[in-house]
Amino acid sequence: MSRNRVIYQSEGLYTSISSASGSAASHGQLNRVQSANYSFTINRQDVNQFGDLARIDSLVLDPPTVSLDFSYYLTDGFNERSLGFFVENSGANTQREIKTPAYGKGNFASGQLVANSGTNFFIVTSPNGVDLNQAGAGAAVDNADTIIGIGNCYLSDYSVDLSVGSLPTVNVTVEGANMNSVAYAADFQNPAIDQEAGTIYTASTITLPNPTQDGGITGSAGDTAITALRPGDVTLDLTAIDGVSLVKLDGSDGAHIQSASISLPLSRTPIDRLGSRFPFAREVDFPVNATLNISAIVAEAQIANLSNLLGSGVQEASVSVKDSESKEAIKYTLKGLKVDSQSFSSSIGSNKTVDLTFSTQIGGPEDQLNGVFMSGVGVNPVFI
Repeated sequence: MSRNRVIYQSEGLYTSISSASGSAASHGQLNRVQSANYSFTINRQDVNQFGDLARIDSLVLDPPTVSLDFSYYLTDGFNERSLGFFVENSGANTQREIKTPAYGKGNFASGQLVANSGTNFFIVTSPNGVDLNQAGAGAAVDNADTIIGIGNCYLSDYSVDLSVGSLPTVNVTVEGANMNSVAYAADFQNPAIDQEAGTIYTASTITLPNPTQDGGITGSAGDTAITALRPGDVTLDLTAIDGVSLVKLDGSDGAHIQSASISLPLSRTPIDRLGSRFPFAREVDFPVNATLNISAIVAEAQIANLSNLLGSGVQEASVSVKDSESKEAIKYTLKGLKVDSQSFSSSIGSNKTVDLTFSTQIGGPEDQLNGVFMSGVGVNPVFI
């Protein structure tokens, strides 16, 4: 029977350890995915000449722009580990092989600062009317399945949004070098390109593991797997920055926080060279400024002076979320924060609000004093 449409029940999102990965053990499925959008743009230059009104050719001068953005519900740090971020776990600092800092510890972005050939992403589609995750045992993995592959992907933006009335959600953007579409087989063509030669990568084919519903997502101390985290279990520790604001931020009489977001942009510049149609590498543009944005309903003002805020020292803040059993599932810590702005709004019929923006710069992979740090209860991906 022909397919009339594709909806979310039939799709799954996978990632790999590296662009050269081939075996099923080197790939894993991301969980709680809510959306996935991908596209490519080909930039061409028209060739015109005297005597012809229309162009006589249109040549590709720049590498194609391949992009993928997706979102998922925040859980226990499993997805972040799968994406190559450094997430500390109960004293066990193991991380994906190619991303492991030699010193054993690092900040959240350490794994993204290591020079490599990128990773691959795959959007798997199951047969018509079949739930991809429920089929299991290879039932959803047959020749009727199709796969979109995006090769040599580098993460360019990570953000997490936490707000009243919404489940905590993570948004990720990646940039790739190539894209292909294949019918699933026991092994299929790698979508990556050989960045040294600028040609299609043929050294390995791809095999994906069977889909699962929860994958590596766990609960605290082995409890039931986390389905999603709730906004009512989000705690912002702003004690260290209390006193550098015109309003009281922390404590029982502090501002009533309505939303918070952490943004970690990792914009990259492709490095091209003569003789290749594809980028040789995509390196992070430094410095990298991570931001923490907070919106709150004002409760109490406090004694403060802007002239004193100008000389305020380095600050620290943390955001933690508990699971349904009141155990800490995930925690972000931002070190080296500085206050960038405070904006107040008051009008008839509305609560007085304040919006605050803090920023910090990402340090080197071994820097323990600046940047974003993360810990989670989830186990490491099986494909590390």
